[in-house]
Amino acid sequence: MSDATPRDRYRELVARVDAFFARVHAAHRAAMRCGPGCDGCCRAGPTVTPIEAEAIRRWLADATAETRAALERRARADLPNRCVALDESGRCLVYPARPLICRSHGLPIRMRDADGVPFVATCLENFTTGLPGDEMTLDQETLSTILLALNRALAPDALEEPQRVALRELLLRVLG
Repeated sequence: MSDATPRDRYRELVARVDAFFARVHAAHRAAMRCGPGCDGCCRAGPTVTPIEAEAIRRWLADATAETRAALERRARADLPNRCVALDESGRCLVYPARPLICRSHGLPIRMRDADGVPFVATCLENFTTGLPGDEMTLDQETLSTILLALNRALAPDALEEPQRVALRELLLRVLG
């Protein structure tokens, strides 16, 4: 039996998603527009799971005063259709601790519609001439299942399912 904690396993999952993104990007660089300042996928106000929130809180504890102040200002501002973690140039201020949804933006994602029919979605800027093969597609259902299991393991005695929290709320709680 492994002595890995849910936090250790979350860090492993993050590393795997990051490595997967790097492989897809290396193989399909010309088909992907993702890069510094690209923020088209970052327009909604994201929510995070408890284990992701914990990772962000731990990262914020070591963040510079300038970064913390900028995030607090942004969390207090009315920024419609924009993630509170994006600065004015479109760069993520919590990039090292960004949640899994953000780490997977731009990738081809296999998911299911309301009727359970599988389909692949990706950023409208990427793969405009065709999607890569299945080996270059991230399965959203698998990723969500693993993330849910890690959140349950983080709080095994909780009676309710782990609840997501808006990134804005998390930042206000931690910084405000």
